[in-house]
Amino acid sequence: MNFYRHISNSLTDWKASSTRKPLILRGARQVGKTTLINEFSKSYKHSILLNLEKPDHSQFFESYTDVKTIVDGLFLTNNITSSEIGNTLLFIDEIQESPKAIQLLRYFYEEIPELHVIAAGSLLEFAIQEVESFPVGRVEFRYLYPLNFKEFLLAAGNTIALEHFEQVPLKPVAHNVLLKLFNQYAIIGGMPEVVKTYISTQGISDLPMVYESIWETYKNDVEKYTKNSTERNVIKHIMATAHLYVDQRIKFQNFGNSNYRSREVGEAMRNLDAAKIIQLIYPTTQVEVPIRPDFKKSPRLQFLDTGIVNHTLGIQAEMLALSDLSNSYKGAIIPHLVTQELQSLNVFRSTKPNFWVREKKQSSSEVDIVIQHQDKIIPIEIKSGSEGTLKSLHQFVARTNHPFAVRVYAGEFKIAQHNSPSGTPYLLMNLPYYMITMLPEYLTYFTENFKLE
Repeated sequence: MNFYRHISNSLTDWKASSTRKPLILRGARQVGKTTLINEFSKSYKHSILLNLEKPDHSQFFESYTDVKTIVDGLFLTNNITSSEIGNTLLFIDEIQESPKAIQLLRYFYEEIPELHVIAAGSLLEFAIQEVESFPVGRVEFRYLYPLNFKEFLLAAGNTIALEHFEQVPLKPVAHNVLLKLFNQYAIIGGMPEVVKTYISTQGISDLPMVYESIWETYKNDVEKYTKNSTERNVIKHIMATAHLYVDQRIKFQNFGNSNYRSREVGEAMRNLDAAKIIQLIYPTTQVEVPIRPDFKKSPRLQFLDTGIVNHTLGIQAEMLALSDLSNSYKGAIIPHLVTQELQSLNVFRSTKPNFWVREKKQSSSEVDIVIQHQDKIIPIEIKSGSEGTLKSLHQFVARTNHPFAVRVYAGEFKIAQHNSPSGTPYLLMNLPYYMITMLPEYLTYFTENFKLE
């Protein structure tokens, strides 16, 4: 079972581009990179698919020092004539296994630009450290994440629901159906193997072994890149306890009731962040563009996939009984998934949403997410309560230079004008949480069609 991924349109554009460079597809292990490129390779007359974990594949890069000889050897081995070079895709998978292969990518661009080259691998950040001369400016990047809700609808064959999902604004008749489908997705998450198993079995009973396999693979992978036993022990501790702090702000010192120092935990957290397994989401204090993260303030914890979090917390069964998941695990699950959904939209850059804080001695405010839309920083609160509980959002709108704000919740789509307790008028777009991957389209609709009365 192969899934449509929205990044596919970008790959098609890359293929047709006259300024095409070798492309590196980045993302955590098991998010579907290999499957995606294997499927994309079918659009070529010829394809050469390498996996550098296999010695007979990696030997091409270990035995030769120039790319023309490597390509000659590959074409000879695969019975492809040199005249077909412009109709051929070379896919170098697990490229992190060969720093030399990463370095040689620049010469594919400089010496054989007509050959289409894509590389993929996990933990590339660590492998790049061993590359003598990384091909800066000679390669381009794309980023892949777990399936988002839109991709989940396609994978599950819910084409009519998808048609309604893509309409802006959403028709009220579609709300209950999409909410139910999103709740299914929110429980299992977006890891391709999990989604595949769920669709084929129509239940969650077979999923625990899939989650365990994925998480064990991550632990084994990251430990390979630690320098000593202390680093390995810190990584193990974080991966064994971090799920208890999902969507919470954390301190590195003594994290997870440990005796580990701030420096040790911070370094391990940054390694996990680089591997895109457990990420650090930092706050900003800005209310006008550009958004500048404040790395001196406490970050919030974000996992690669909400389904893995739900499994690790052991809450999937109880989530099945809820019609509104806003309160799941102390209200942390939906905000976590909203952040995951927003990250999935980043095809060209590895960027993370920020949250907003205003920290004073007497009082503090915190808005769940802020994102830049055109020349505005838009505040987004994720709530299950009424509009009147949006205290932090009111603090933000009183300080920014525009009247637009968003509330994400389980209710129906609507836009209304309100006044904050201090008297500041603002426009509030109430957006069902299943629509978050459509947020860019809704923000355009919102800001272009509504004004304060």
